[in-house]
Amino acid sequence: MSALTLQQLADRVKERAAASPDVSYTRRLLDKGLTHCAKKLGEEAVETVLAAVNEGQDRLVAEAADLLYHLLVVLECRGIALSEVEAELARRVARSGLEEKASRRPA
Repeated sequence: MSALTLQQLADRVKERAAASPDVSYTRRLLDKGLTHCAKKLGEEAVETVLAAVNEGQDRLVAEAADLLYHLLVVLECRGIALSEVEAELARRVARSGLEEKASRRPA
């Protein structure tokens, strides 16, 4: 089985966002609005953290997959393309992580 890329998943989220809520969980999430989608993302983030600390590798992998999916749903809800996030990551890797982190601190 070949790996699914984040871009392919983002494309799938966009496709499912256009589907009927009768057949699409993604559409149902989006119909509940940004606040609901953001709360789901937060829940998945907490579950991922807990799995990292308390669970085995398989559980962490499953929770990480849920987290990535829900992040893409929030981005879709806000009209932000994955390519915009990728561009920001590319900008950040142009310098060390310590330098990049320091640049985000308030003066």
